[in-house]
Amino acid sequence: MKLIESTPLADRFIEQWNDSNDYIIANTSGSTGKPKEIKLLKSDMIESAHATCRFFNIDGRSILVSPLSADYIAGKMMIVRAIVSDATLAMIKPTNRPDLNRFDRIDLLPVVPSQVDDILSNPTNITRIKHLLVGGGKIDESLEQRIISSGGDAWASYGMTETCSHVAVRRLGDSDSCYRALPGITFSVDSDNCLAIKSDNFSWKTLQTNDIVELFDNQSFRWLGRRDNIINSGGIKIIPEVVEQKISHLLDVPFYIVGRPDPKWGEAVMLYIESEQPIDVFTLTEKIAQSLSPYERPKEIRVVKRFERTSSNKIKRKIIGS
Repeated sequence: MKLIESTPLADRFIEQWNDSNDYIIANTSGSTGKPKEIKLLKSDMIESAHATCRFFNIDGRSILVSPLSADYIAGKMMIVRAIVSDATLAMIKPTNRPDLNRFDRIDLLPVVPSQVDDILSNPTNITRIKHLLVGGGKIDESLEQRIISSGGDAWASYGMTETCSHVAVRRLGDSDSCYRALPGITFSVDSDNCLAIKSDNFSWKTLQTNDIVELFDNQSFRWLGRRDNIINSGGIKIIPEVVEQKISHLLDVPFYIVGRPDPKWGEAVMLYIESEQPIDVFTLTEKIAQSLSPYERPKEIRVVKRFERTSSNKIKRKIIGS
């Protein structure tokens, strides 16, 4: 690895990587529960890094730039990828306005959705980025369209801390919205259509998730939502993420769907919107009715000034005030 720029957290991780332990302590994001510390084998991290490098053709001639914190798995793994490939790496300050002007070429740039706006605001950024990898949160429809319109080669990632970052990627702009496995990874589903990740190359061998998917084959799937979030309203199971996708064109501010207790239906659909400006709820309700079936329509719409978020800026999906 040729490290041309670093941060204190990145330096600390490199020290841990070079110590005598065969594992690294990492923190989960906390988006689906309380954040927790887990041990990741360095051998698993190396395997994951090799898979990403093979997929994106990263080698000793490549230049990697990471505006992500090395306190989380995405930032840690950029360092490991540079180590196994002997690529040039710049770990720059994590910010929503990453300074990319000093780099003539970037072969892989991992970002979270909140960083993309500033990157797209400078058209020359896209011309210097070979692969833009967006992870760490949901990419809303309007942002995805902006990324596609920029003409760059952009990918969404699927994975988790337990799998040492992503195990599948989706090219933005592909009509099938399909995630495809990295080398050495295969998929299956359980009786609830929740994804199981399999690989003989990792110590965990099989990892069962709570992510509901449409499986195309053992190496590709379309992500639908999380089993944890399912709303059971009158015996009908509603996937909030699917509903959100259907109405995403109606809202240009953050929002989410959640189920709240209901004495008649068991649970009812509720829509939360984050906005400091007034929202015309009556007009919005009429427009939503044209996009959703009756059982998917929110029984209540509530506007709040600010959502609670994790340290990695993921929205904590919950009934506010409960």
